[in-house]
Amino acid sequence: MQYRLDARSNTQLSVFALGGMRMSKDFAVCRQMVTEAHEAGVNYIDTAYVYSGSEEMFGRVLEDTGLRDKFYLATKLPLFLTKKYDDFDKYLNRQLERLKTDHIDYYLLHSLSGPEQLKRLRAIGIEDWIAAKRESGQIRRLGFSFHGRQTDFLKLLEMRDWDFVQIQYNYSDPNYQAGVTGLKKAAALGIPVMVMEPLLGGRLADSLPREAQEVFRKANPERSLAGWGFRWLYDQPEVTLCLSGMSKPEFWRDNIATANEAAPGMVTAEERTVYDEVSKILNKKTKVPCTGCAYCMPCPKGVNIPGCFSAYNARYAIKRSTGIQQYIMNSGFISQDFTGAGACVGCKACEKHCPQNIAVAEEMRAVRKTMEPLWWRIGHKAYHGRAVQGAMKLWQRNKK
Repeated sequence: MQYRLDARSNTQLSVFALGGMRMSKDFAVCRQMVTEAHEAGVNYIDTAYVYSGSEEMFGRVLEDTGLRDKFYLATKLPLFLTKKYDDFDKYLNRQLERLKTDHIDYYLLHSLSGPEQLKRLRAIGIEDWIAAKRESGQIRRLGFSFHGRQTDFLKLLEMRDWDFVQIQYNYSDPNYQAGVTGLKKAAALGIPVMVMEPLLGGRLADSLPREAQEVFRKANPERSLAGWGFRWLYDQPEVTLCLSGMSKPEFWRDNIATANEAAPGMVTAEERTVYDEVSKILNKKTKVPCTGCAYCMPCPKGVNIPGCFSAYNARYAIKRSTGIQQYIMNSGFISQDFTGAGACVGCKACEKHCPQNIAVAEEMRAVRKTMEPLWWRIGHKAYHGRAVQGAMKLWQRNKK
């Protein structure tokens, strides 16, 4: 197993880590995964309060195997359920109970959307609470996971001295959300970057267009599609580690084998041409020629223009459900601030700044029509007064 340094705490972290979102709900399978991962040198586990059954499962497995102290454990405070100061302790205490531990090594503010949300958290006392929990040892390091606009990510980096950050990042769209710009900015500030969705929830392994799969397999018939995805990330020294949720032994064994070879600069010049060819295939299936440069931002109405276009394109280039999932995250579905295409008023202030000369207002109408059908609008309207599970069930019923 290869390791990279978390310079903030002088900690060596395995480049590959276990993610809890899509893990198996079978205790025996999860126990096998955790045990084999430990034996292979993996030392980081990531979960969250809202990952159904995940904290409880990891807690049971780590207690049963006696491996709690062999892993750095990360979980997340559910911001969308946190309304007042007492909620901070309410959820942390529940997480410590579920995970059967007395401390969290890497604690994240889950899906911190931007500066305004952090200001609201500060207004109800989160900074004092964090300081107290760090002093008590219940929280060792503090970071945040991000699913918003790149400009907001860059602002958040400057708003406090973060111990680490977690972003979605993969070769299918290097400019998505925080993107490569956010990755490099965080690294320049000395902030470790944990990467989630390295394979877009497995879609870069099982839902790639057939012609893209053929390009990869022609270049190296022995390498898995997942292996291609991870190599692209490990090649970049700014990436501290990659998270992956797996449900089958063949998946985690393949991913661990790739991590054993991880090194900055591991991608050859010939392999770069392969990624370029696959990118061209994906780009041909896109609807809007947006490069994610964000020159159009900020929008006067707060629309996440690059994020909307990225999700819209993913719907056609990768898979319908992929686009819907990305749109839910990019449009502020789970935060107080709606940033989807439906907020566009057609002022065209953005269009004069677009180097691609995109008719943004016109395209936004198409995005809204496609990505915000009636079921989505009803779910979004209902979400902010109800629990997250209800809204996500609505998406699950319509994702296929």
